[in-house]
Amino acid sequence: MKARLVSVLALVALLGATTVASAQDRRDVRLAEEVGSAIGSYPSFTIFDDISGSVANGVVTLTGKVTMPYKKTDVEKRVAKIDGVKRVDNRIDVLPVSIYDDELRASIARAIYRNPSFWNYAMMTNPPIHIVVEHGRVTLTGVVASPVDKALAQSLASGFGDFGLTNALRTDM
Repeated sequence: MKARLVSVLALVALLGATTVASAQDRRDVRLAEEVGSAIGSYPSFTIFDDISGSVANGVVTLTGKVTMPYKKTDVEKRVAKIDGVKRVDNRIDVLPVSIYDDELRASIARAIYRNPSFWNYAMMTNPPIHIVVEHGRVTLTGVVASPVDKALAQSLASGFGDFGLTNALRTDM
C-alpha cells in the first residue's frame, strides 16, 4: 500500500513538473515570436544583416552578423525591453569594414533583386534573401518559396569575384 502511494505521489509530481515545463515552453514560444517581430521591425535591419534568436527559460540568445556596431547594441536593447525577457546573451558579430565587401554586397543584391524572378521578394517590406559578406566570402541566408528560387539565387550570386559562396537559403517547401 505504501509503495503504491509513493508511486501515485511521484506520478502527480511528474505531471505537475510537465505542466510547469509546458507553461514555460509556451512562454518561450511567445517570447520567440516577439523577438522575431522586434528584429524584423528594426528600421536599420537590412538585407546585408542576418540575426537569429533563440529562447530558453526567458533567456534570449542572439546570433548572426551585422554591418555596423550600433545595430548589435540596438537589437539587444529592443529585445531586452520585451516583457518576459530575463536576460539577453548577445552573440551577434559585427562584420569588418571593407570597401571590397560593400561592393560585393551591392553587386549581388542588384543581380538577385533586379532579376524578374525575384521582383516579388524585392517588393516585400523586409526582403527575405540576406547577403552576408565577410572577407570576400558570401553567405545567402533567409527563406525562399522553392528549391528553384534557391538554386537561381545561388546562380545569380556567383561570379562576382567572391572567395566562396555558401547557399544557406531555406525553402518553404
